[in-house]
Amino acid sequence: MEETKYWKWLSMVFGTGSRRVWEIMCLFETAPEAYKVLTEHSFPVSLDEREQENVDSITLKQAEDELEKYRKNGIGAVGYSDSRYPEQLRYLFNPPSVLYYKGNIDCLCGTKTITSVGTRNASEYGLRAASVICGELAAKHVVIVSGFAVGIDIASHLAAAEKGFPTVCVMGCGVDVNYPKPNEKYRDVILANGGVFISEYPPETQPLPQNFPKRNRILAALGRVSLVFEASQKSGSLITARLAAEQGREVFVIPPSDIFDSRFSGNAELLSEGASLLLGSENIMDCFRFGSPVEIEIRNGTKGGYSLKSTGIVWEGRSAVIKERTEITEIPVGKPKKVRKKTEKTQQSVSETETETEIKPSEEFSDDGLTDIQQKIVREIGNGKLHADEICTRLDLDSAVLMTELTELEILGKIRSLPGKMYETEK
Repeated sequence: MEETKYWKWLSMVFGTGSRRVWEIMCLFETAPEAYKVLTEHSFPVSLDEREQENVDSITLKQAEDELEKYRKNGIGAVGYSDSRYPEQLRYLFNPPSVLYYKGNIDCLCGTKTITSVGTRNASEYGLRAASVICGELAAKHVVIVSGFAVGIDIASHLAAAEKGFPTVCVMGCGVDVNYPKPNEKYRDVILANGGVFISEYPPETQPLPQNFPKRNRILAALGRVSLVFEASQKSGSLITARLAAEQGREVFVIPPSDIFDSRFSGNAELLSEGASLLLGSENIMDCFRFGSPVEIEIRNGTKGGYSLKSTGIVWEGRSAVIKERTEITEIPVGKPKKVRKKTEKTQQSVSETETETEIKPSEEFSDDGLTDIQQKIVREIGNGKLHADEICTRLDLDSAVLMTELTELEILGKIRSLPGKMYETEK
């Protein structure tokens, strides 16, 4: 789609996975409009020195050239407004502005999907459960989504691919990077059976450790149901499952084979917190029955269009909060300047009014990539385990703001959640 080059330009200016893209985009209807206004300096958007330098130095032609280079190497790209962009990702707080893919990305469009997660060092029981259940689901035309790691991930992928069905591999590196090496031999069979490798990271991006926790939010969102086969208490699988639950997805967990086996401690914890017991593929297919919330979601999924409502950001204090774009009337930070902005009037056509707004960078980032608010939260939790409500009180934060920041801190591996909305820092 023609607009993808503009989304690529925005990601080059503000960085892959940066929330700044959406802080900026809440003021514009389209990516081309944002590009035009930013490059013409015709809108009072305050950028920091690095961002302004990028706006002035990175051209749209560079974005086009990058996309063309990827295309020649068999790698596609879809921007947020592309009709082929997976609908499930539109409802993330910080969705990828561009998704890169190798293979058949259309297998994610309007289909039943499940996310399968589990440990790399999996038991025979965990591997067998993943292979049998994912194979049965694939045969019922459910697309299996996983992270292409050794262990449970690759068992889930191969259960689909070896029977001739598509599967989706969500990477924490470029889709052209052969990682992990032991799984390189499975790439061709996955692609040959209609599967796809996707990533928010541009081609040639290496598998840096910090990429994978961020990747997990995409894993959690793509599956309309999440399955946990084997997870220890501090595993990425546990974080992915919790992210899925926070996104309103149902989480199913197989029962531990041994209650004393630490490899299943995460399974036991999730079950104690209310996750559904997974005893076979029929449990999952019930979620997709006609008239169920998931089936209605698939059937009513937007085709060929998009809305920025799902990623609208407004400010409460100094923090971004998910709200609908239609609620945005002003952004009360910084020195106000006049800007023409559309407002709706009941039963009347849209008129132009003068509104004073300015958007500035939300936070200064520390060397470890944390915002000011995130640093304060980590400091508070560092003094001992704290309940979410107590953190709200101490830092005078709105609960919606806090939950957003806690989720990101958990993804970054700075804190971990405990039963009963308690939190502690990672040791």
